Amino acid sequence: MPIERRRGLLSKLSSKISRYTSKSIHIPTQEEKEGFLKAQRLAYKCVTETEKEIREGWTELQAVKRMETFLKDHGVKVFLHRPFAWFGEHARFDGYKRFTQFHPSKRRLQANESFILDVSPVVDGYIGDIGYSSSLDKNPELDNGMRYLLKLRAELPKLFSSSMSSSEIWHKIDQDSKKNGFDNVHSLYPFAVLGHRVYKVHLPNISFPILPISFASWFSLQGSLEFLSHKVLPELLTPDHEGEKIGLWAIEPHLGRGKTGFKFEEILVVEKDKAYWLDEEVPHVQKYGKLLEAV
Repeated sequence: MPIERRRGLLSKLSSKISRYTSKSIHIPTQEEKEGFLKAQRLAYKCVTETEKEIREGWTELQAVKRMETFLKDHGVKVFLHRPFAWFGEHARFDGYKRFTQFHPSKRRLQANESFILDVSPVVDGYIGDIGYSSSLDKNPELDNGMRYLLKLRAELPKLFSSSMSSSEIWHKIDQDSKKNGFDNVHSLYPFAVLGHRVYKVHLPNISFPILPISFASWFSLQGSLEFLSHKVLPELLTPDHEGEKIGLWAIEPHLGRGKTGFKFEEILVVEKDKAYWLDEEVPHVQKYGKLLEAV
């Protein structure tokens, strides 16, 4: 079955199951927010420290190995998924026919290319799933994309605190990004997800063996079991999602233009009448925020 059809079927299936109650649907406590903030900040430290080391000629697998080493050195034993690194046009996912093509490869980074780093460590039981875009040299296409994504970031809390359903938000972002000349890359993800819930992991804080490479194995055994235990499909923000918005979401808009792909991913807190980012001192705002000031 073509990958596009599989995505559509999975998304529609999730919309039916997402009507059911999930234990992740609740207003987070202050303790939970502090736990997720700690995990998210460690994840960002991992990618920004790796960013400093990446050089022209590095492979995606080298970057992944560096991120894995950083997390291990900082005591991380559990993760939702193993680190991802996408260099150049690989970050656009054009023409992918198998989910395994999302995996990091031996592709080498060129000086003029951008790249995306994505990690999801679990710290004291809390998931810190983040994505970060950068480049070795100044990249106008990346700057243009991040300028648009930061404008979107400012709008997202308003959308989630409105009466719009999560499905309507997905489609609005899809339409607006295309109207502004961008390609919707997250529509190519498994389930076409714009984001997913994050929650406290209750599995033992021990390492599990890494399985042979496959789509499933890149999502760690412990992470996969935990996701399934939370009724996986209601946890995903797909184009057909029909469930509640309240809770904690790792939101990951991923767009592309030309040969460049770019994204951010961070935690959005959604309460009954308001929504806000867990942290405003995130690296992509600090790195690219000046682009908005220049407009």
